[in-house]
Order: sequence, then structure tokens, then C-alpha cells
Amino acid sequence: MRDVKFSLNTSTLFPFDLNVIDQIKVAAHAGYDGIELWVKDIQEYLEKEGSIKELINCIEASGIEVVNAITFFKWSDTDEGTRQQGLKEAEREMTLLKEIGCKAVAAPPSGDMATLPLQKIAEHFSELTELADRIGIDVYLEFWGKAPKLSTLSEAMIIALESGLPDVKLLLDPFHMYTGGSHFSGLAYLKSEHIGIFHVNDYPAHPTRKSITDKDRVFPGDGIAPTAEVANYLEKMNYNGYLSLELFIENYHNQSVLEVARYGLEKMKQTYLR
Repeated sequence: MRDVKFSLNTSTLFPFDLNVIDQIKVAAHAGYDGIELWVKDIQEYLEKEGSIKELINCIEASGIEVVNAITFFKWSDTDEGTRQQGLKEAEREMTLLKEIGCKAVAAPPSGDMATLPLQKIAEHFSELTELADRIGIDVYLEFWGKAPKLSTLSEAMIIALESGLPDVKLLLDPFHMYTGGSHFSGLAYLKSEHIGIFHVNDYPAHPTRKSITDKDRVFPGDGIAPTAEVANYLEKMNYNGYLSLELFIENYHNQSVLEVARYGLEKMKQTYLR
């Protein structure tokens, strides 16, 4: 995977409480090719400190790409009123992301989907995608391992197939594959163009799969994830998109933000480049 690119999901930097401008500068200085921003951080910056123009200028000066954004609008929900409100929120946020040059937005199962059939969720995803297409931004279908519905790779694949869309892209994450019980061998059924972005992380043997939480994620290579197997699947499909470090570690102790960012990039290269 010599042509793969590296991104930093800014959740990794949350303990340092940086604004979005400083997040971008850290990612650029650490040597990343791209960054995944959180919409809440963009909104907070615009409300309290700066302007769209300043943010765009910072992104352009950094030389890195805003490859994806993390947010939680309820694009699918058992309550139709909630879903319609979620679509309005999605339109506002995607319009903002398009304006700053962000390539895509994640669509996780943040609504109440527990009793919805996968076919209905697929219809909702198709509607969200049509909205995103009108705005000019991609949507990446994401599954969460501990979600009541849309918790596995297989469910995500069914939704993609049933959506009627020819080019659904998935957001993949080893932590969510582990916690949801997805077989990593399922990656063999995907082609490179089916992956919007691949989150990189690892997880320890303890806490157990049942009780592990996001904050227990560790740097790639420091846990029990079958990282070499995953890297092999990605290499076989000639994946040349972004690998993005997404951690939720709460305390890095005496390490500086730049040290953490550089260490994360080094660990990704050590574990995924072959």
C-alpha cells in the first residue's frame, strides 16, 4: 500500500482542547496528508473566534486536505419528524462543509433505528445521498459496533445493496468491526472503490469486547487487532485512499500534541505499509 495517504481524525487530539485552526496546523506540521474534522469544532470556532474566510485560508495554507467530517445528524429514525429534522440539520452542515472544501461527511447510525428494517434504512440513506449530491459532497455509510442496528459490516453492505445507489462508500473501523462481531474476512468482498475512508486504531484484550469503550482504543500495533490481516486485505484490493487515525485516549500524560500526532503517524506507517 505504498500509495496510501494518511489522515488525522481530530478526536485523537481532544485532550489538548485545541480549536479547529490549531488542529489543522498540528496535522500539517506532523506530516499528515489529510484531516478529519468534527463539525462541532468547526461550529464552535465560527461562533466564538473566527470566520469562514479565515478557516478556508488556514486549510489552503496548510497544504492538507479536509477528507471527511464527523457529525451526528439523524438521517434515519423510527420517528419521521425526527428524521426530517435530521435531514434539515444535514443540509446545513453539509453546505458548511462544502464551503470549506471538505470532501465528505460520515453517516453513522446516530438515530433510533432499532426497529427499522434494513430496507427502510437503505431508503433513508438513498435520500440523504441525493441531498448530498445536490450540495456536492460525498456521504460515507458508517456502522457502529454497539449500535442496535447498522452495527456490522454485513448490515452496511445490505443497506448499500438495497439503497439502489451504484457507488455507496463505507467508512470502515477495526474497533467497530471488533465490537460488533464483524468478521475481518468480510473485507475480502470489498473493492477499493467501496471504501470512503478507513479509520485506524487498535484495541486491548481487556476490557472485554462486551465492556470495551471508545476511550480504550490504543495506537495501531499496541493491541490485539489483526492489523496485518487487515493491511493484507487492503493491499490486495489496491486501496490507495486515506487511512485515518481515530483515537479517544483521554490522557497522553507528558506528551505534547505534536509528539502525539507524529507518533500516531509513525505507528500507522509501521503497521500498514508493507
